[in-house]
Amino acid sequence: MTPRPTQLQAFLDVSLTAFENHAADPRSVASLARARAALEVPGQVSNTPGARLPACKWLEHAAVPHAFEAPDLRQLVEAFLAIEPQITWWRRSGDMSSASSNIAEGHANGVIVGPQGIEQRDDILLGVTLLAPNVRYPDHTHPPEETYLVLSDGEFRHGDSDWFAPGIGGSFYNTPGIVHAMRTGDAPLFAFWALWAGN
Repeated sequence: MTPRPTQLQAFLDVSLTAFENHAADPRSVASLARARAALEVPGQVSNTPGARLPACKWLEHAAVPHAFEAPDLRQLVEAFLAIEPQITWWRRSGDMSSASSNIAEGHANGVIVGPQGIEQRDDILLGVTLLAPNVRYPDHTHPPEETYLVLSDGEFRHGDSDWFAPGIGGSFYNTPGIVHAMRTGDAPLFAFWALWAGN
């Protein structure tokens, strides 16, 4: 078994710990435990160079390690910035009717672990979303369950809920197939997500 690159392993160590520290929903706790166990076996590491999108300019505002008081969140951002040049950022496609008109240039998603990720596998997706200010991400859904770890201001909605603001360090769980979305006000949104798609 080929060991993971050091920076990627460091990111996985601190990201899983941060997710676990902030998870309040028992379903998130169980999902993250499954992900941690599966990640004991490394996947195939991509040699594809990373690529940014225009919205990535907001990283310099949102991903500032010293701005986070919680040590685990500060360590998460530091580890993320070390691997960020390897991420191929992408835009969401599909039904964008519920999104704001500036969505194309106003968002970027990055997969760290998962299909098209730095580590390619299909049982776990671990990634990040960045929204520019005043952007509404489209309503969307996916089969895997999902846990969010939010590192900024911003609002979310899932199912029939009203919009809610988890705050920095906030965590919440999306059941499989639930419709959900996010939006920003005057500041960018920066959030990590972990989807368990295994058995």
